[in-house]
Amino acid sequence: MKILVTYASLTGNTQKLAEGIFEALSQKEKEIRPMMEVDNTDEYDVVLAGYWVDKGGPNQEASEFLGKLENKTIGLFATLGYWPDSEHAYGSLKKGEALVEEKNKVFCRYICQGKLSDKIIDMFKQLPEGNPHAITEEKLFRYKIAENHPSEADIALAGELFEERLQSICLKQE
Repeated sequence: MKILVTYASLTGNTQKLAEGIFEALSQKEKEIRPMMEVDNTDEYDVVLAGYWVDKGGPNQEASEFLGKLENKTIGLFATLGYWPDSEHAYGSLKKGEALVEEKNKVFCRYICQGKLSDKIIDMFKQLPEGNPHAITEEKLFRYKIAENHPSEADIALAGELFEERLQSICLKQE
């Protein structure tokens, strides 16, 4: 089984998560590359694809990449500047899954909090009160917490999750 770990990353959060997942995988035939460097996935049996959440779903680069996948076993992982146990996070993963589920088999999903880019926070600071993305004390608090994510614990959990699920797939193939 040949595995591709690929990712789109704006601030480095998703790249950091992808690298941690890659290191946790015991499979010998594995590669890691940014999505922008992946031209063809034909040689891979499994694609672990990571994205940063933009407007409630995969960022544009990841959306385009995911939409092209066919006949793959897929694991999805994502980072977002919101609580990972929120409806927003769940919906963001479901939107990624919707891009691949018709032509592929999704076997695993993971999402964790990640630091927002300073550019986005500055943009939010310019929004008028009442806008759903306008800055509040609660949001500033959440952004401060997000600076520490993905944490080592987030990365370890993601690595363990994908490794266990891949081992399960290997057992089914024997």
